[in-house]
Amino acid sequence: MQCSGTFRQFGVFVLVGVLLGGRSATPQDTITLVATGSSMPEPLYATWIEEFHKTEPRVQLRYLAEGTTESAARILAGTGDFGGGDAPIPEKDLAAAKQRIMELPTVLIGIAVVYNVPGIHGTLRLTGPVVANIFLGKITSWKDVEIAKLNPDFKMPDLPIKVLHRSEGKGSNYIFSDYLARISPEFQARVGRGVSPKWPVGTSFVRTQDMLEHLKNTEGAVAYTESNWVDKSASAAAAIKNSAGEFVKPSAKSIGEAASAMENKMTQGFRISLTNAPGKESYPIASFTWLYVPEHAAEPARGKAVNEFVLWALDKGQEIARERGYAPLPAAVLARVKEKAATIR
Repeated sequence: MQCSGTFRQFGVFVLVGVLLGGRSATPQDTITLVATGSSMPEPLYATWIEEFHKTEPRVQLRYLAEGTTESAARILAGTGDFGGGDAPIPEKDLAAAKQRIMELPTVLIGIAVVYNVPGIHGTLRLTGPVVANIFLGKITSWKDVEIAKLNPDFKMPDLPIKVLHRSEGKGSNYIFSDYLARISPEFQARVGRGVSPKWPVGTSFVRTQDMLEHLKNTEGAVAYTESNWVDKSASAAAAIKNSAGEFVKPSAKSIGEAASAMENKMTQGFRISLTNAPGKESYPIASFTWLYVPEHAAEPARGKAVNEFVLWALDKGQEIARERGYAPLPAAVLARVKEKAATIR
């Protein structure tokens, strides 16, 4: 799987760990681990950090989120301890890296298509081709016949569609464009799949929060966001027609169904796309979010610190993810990820 665009400007992930036996921490014992990280799972990762510290009080962690591209760039250059992102690193970049990098899924995420259409009290239904044509600038009104015939129970307003999208280098761009490129050959040709799609229309936003605030205040606006932001922002999310012909809304269950349907096709590298997965209950815009982890740290103590946190996230962290409304990894996938993560040194 390839990601277009140069990996840059994405998240800062700072872990400050005190890794001791049973002794009290001293300045000499402190190990500082630095990585970059994705902003989409930020709410979950912040909770993980807090709960991990309760379990292991000798370890303190701080999380500063900026994005996916900087994460990959720093890890590939050998300047970070580990990172995180919402797109697999291009194979050519992995091959050229100074060290072998693991890509370990942490949880599942879904991208919701959100909208502000006055007078619609219920859930709009959309198909992949219709969404692609909206973001291509070919469908420009909510009263367009293609939208109207999908929603016969609603009187669609004669209102211009105002497209909102993320700026370059964002993991949500990759997942959303990966789905639309699979559905629409024209989208693939004109816009492309990657962290920095060539959007032909719309207003760009660096931060999710700013885009959703603009959506809230702009009648006719449409955007896309990680599904856990839908409730937080009181946004309306569309039901998207999946490969089985069913209209499905994003939820932990429907996102998990997409991953379960693809289990047999997952490679040891976990680089498989989950978009447009089979299954009547599968949400079609689903994905892993990954940690980028060097197989061997320059210092054994640093590798041990990373190993402990990652394995905790794949154990206790999965139940916390479920409680927070995220879809944890399917059991069979989780077992394989844990086996791989245990080799971090």
